[in-house]
Amino acid sequence: MRTRITVALIGLLFFGIAATRAEPVKLVFVGDIMLDDGPGRVMAAGRDPLVAFAPLLAGADYRIGNLECPIATVGKPTDSKIYNFRAHPRAVSVLKGRFDALSVANNHSDDYGQAAFAETLDHLKQAVIRSFGGGRDLAEAHQPLWIERNRLKIAVLAYNEFKPRSFEAGPTWPGIAWSEDSHVVADIRAARAAGADVVIPFMHWGWEREVEPSSRQHNLARLMIDAGADAVVGSHPHVTQGSEVYRGKPIIYSLGNFVFDGFELPAAKVGWLLQMTVDRGGVTSWQTVDALIDAEGIPTPGR
Repeated sequence: MRTRITVALIGLLFFGIAATRAEPVKLVFVGDIMLDDGPGRVMAAGRDPLVAFAPLLAGADYRIGNLECPIATVGKPTDSKIYNFRAHPRAVSVLKGRFDALSVANNHSDDYGQAAFAETLDHLKQAVIRSFGGGRDLAEAHQPLWIERNRLKIAVLAYNEFKPRSFEAGPTWPGIAWSEDSHVVADIRAARAAGADVVIPFMHWGWEREVEPSSRQHNLARLMIDAGADAVVGSHPHVTQGSEVYRGKPIIYSLGNFVFDGFELPAAKVGWLLQMTVDRGGVTSWQTVDALIDAEGIPTPGR
């Protein structure tokens, strides 16, 4: 009898360990998604700009991108900018089911003002696409995107550090999260303290059309990893910028464009889709798939 009880207890213990063991989570990140201009005309004609990448997006547990435009019908272009983007709400149907969350921490989210920014957040919410890196006020803008999959708790933080800074959220007004070093470090540490198994900053940084990351990017990436980040992923330069490993943690400096037209520079016509697998130990593997972008701004998978 004692032997049977011992075997039963061992079995229950094993079952309990197995039940709480975290399985790996497959994440996908893409760079800049701009759904005005060429991509906007494609959608107006009834075509789907993401159809070629649908299988790769569907193969991930969680899909994240950078939404490089408001999706709205209201507002006026920002006077201080050369390029202002605003996508038609029909764009939401293309994003729905392909992306689980979109960063709005970039230099185009407020191109048509706060009302258009707020409308964008509403459209994403209605489509069950989570927005992060921006919000109705400063506190909401700095809240992590919390992903809970396979018994893992993942925090993704998003920040912009490319002008205009007037897009930044305030204590009582909407906007985006700005990349102040002390705030970024505090947010990473707060995410860890809140129980995050994995922390990944998703940065909008660097100089446009520069294929090498700046010293600022190098230094900030290391600062974030020293503060507790498991990986750093970036966008904004419109070109890919390579990667490196620091203290065993990957830094993918820029994913480049994903859906974007208007570039003659060859390097701006090849972006990356990043496939990243994480577990409680951090990033276990990652690889990139080329996004070859045509004249209309529409991507197809490369190698």
